[in-house]
Amino acid sequence: MFYAVAAYLVWGFLPIYFIALAPTGPFEIVAWRVLFSLVFCAIAILVTRAWRPFAAILKRPRIVLIMGAAGALIYVNWQTYVYATTSGQVVEASLGYFINPIVTVLLGVIVLRERLRVTQWIAIGISLVAVVVLTVGYGKLPWIALALAFSFGLYGLVKKQVGRDVDALSGLTLETAWLAPVAAVQLIVVGATTGITLGHEGPWHTVALVGAGVITAVPLLFFAAASRRLPLIVMGFIQYFTPILQLIVGVALLHEPMPVERWIGFGLVWVALAVLTVDLVLAVRRDRRAGTANEESTDAVASDPLPE
Repeated sequence: MFYAVAAYLVWGFLPIYFIALAPTGPFEIVAWRVLFSLVFCAIAILVTRAWRPFAAILKRPRIVLIMGAAGALIYVNWQTYVYATTSGQVVEASLGYFINPIVTVLLGVIVLRERLRVTQWIAIGISLVAVVVLTVGYGKLPWIALALAFSFGLYGLVKKQVGRDVDALSGLTLETAWLAPVAAVQLIVVGATTGITLGHEGPWHTVALVGAGVITAVPLLFFAAASRRLPLIVMGFIQYFTPILQLIVGVALLHEPMPVERWIGFGLVWVALAVLTVDLVLAVRRDRRAGTANEESTDAVASDPLPE
């Protein structure tokens, strides 16, 4: 529980961290975030002597390519998120993580051909109405929220393909290794246009930029540790810490506007999440009862005397 809460608290307060990196722009922040995450992961692999499982993964081209796809998706997610936080759109970013569970369910239908229960379809329908309401209220499609939700949903879908073969540290190392050339090119472009800020805004600013790698990697490792120990339904509840904190930061600390139509849109999303959560709880209970009934039936058969 400590690992889970720590991970989601760090993610919830990330907007404050990225805003504090001003005057560094979002493209430079993400580039350093990628490179310093890679450095942190490399050091962690050496310290924990995890190079053997990492080397074994490198010998499997399919997994390496899948992690490249995961890296591309998490890059889109990071770049969109940092742009949102540094441009005064933290509230819309929080919306993206509120609707992420619903998008995950929708991707299960589209990509994995899963069959949904009626209540799950109701939750998706309510969330679509919420997007329409927010689009009308904004006067434009909430593209930041949708980009965050779909990029992270697809990222989870890709990671699921190799979940049992790749640990969190090796996975993040591979993802950031794939992204390192992109980050390098991005820094060259930033240096040629607006100029690099690293090392030019004081020692604390430099430390904070370097720390972007640590603050990226540590909560991911916490999350991996928690997901191995906690039931899925508990992780499902705790995941709402992040968007709730982001919403509070956006409204209470950064004073972003929350007109009536935005509250209505968020309210509809919360109703959809409540429907989805109740459905999940009931489904888990049904599965447990079915499992218990099967065990009792098996025990009864095993205890019957064999026919003579």
